[in-house]
Amino acid sequence: WTDPMKVLDVAGGHGLFGIAFAKQNPNAEVTLLDWAAVAAVGTENARKAGVEKRFKVLAGSAFDVDYGTGYDVILLTNFLHHFDPATIDKLLKKVHAALKPAGRVVTLEFIPNEDRVTPPIAAAFPMLMLCGTPSGDAYTVSEFQKMFRAAGFSNNIFIPLPDSPQQLLISQK
Repeated sequence: WTDPMKVLDVAGGHGLFGIAFAKQNPNAEVTLLDWAAVAAVGTENARKAGVEKRFKVLAGSAFDVDYGTGYDVILLTNFLHHFDPATIDKLLKKVHAALKPAGRVVTLEFIPNEDRVTPPIAAAFPMLMLCGTPSGDAYTVSEFQKMFRAAGFSNNIFIPLPDSPQQLLISQK
C-alpha cells in the first residue's frame, strides 16, 4: 500500500507499530496518541527510524482527546484488555467515527479460546489484568466480534501470529 495513508496509533507509547507503517509506506502520516511524557519515547523512536517528518503527537487520554477524522488505519495495540466491555464500546465508537469510509482498525491482543483455558498464555493473561486493572480482561473471538459489531465494524478478521501468544484483529468501518 503506497497511496497516502493517515494512521492513528492509539495509546501507542513507544510508537513502534505506527513507525512500522511509516517505514513500509513513504506516504503514511502517523499520529501517535498518548500522554505527552509517554509519547516523547515514540517521538524519539520516530527520529531514530528516520520518519519524524511524517510523525506527530496528539497528547492526552484516548478517552478525552478529539481524534479528528479521515483516518485510513487506527491501531489499537495491547490496549483494549485494560478495560471492561462498556468502556471498550465507548472507545470503539469513537474509533469508528474517526475512520474514513472503509477505514480499518488493527487490534493486537491476547485472545484466549472460547473455553478460556487455552492456549496457556492467552488464558492466563486475565490474571494479570485482575491484578493490574480495575476491570481488564482477555476477550475471546466471540466477545470481540460482539463488541466490534456493536460499534459498527464489519469484516472482522482474526489472524494468529506465528510464535506469538497474540492475535491480530482487522475490522472495517
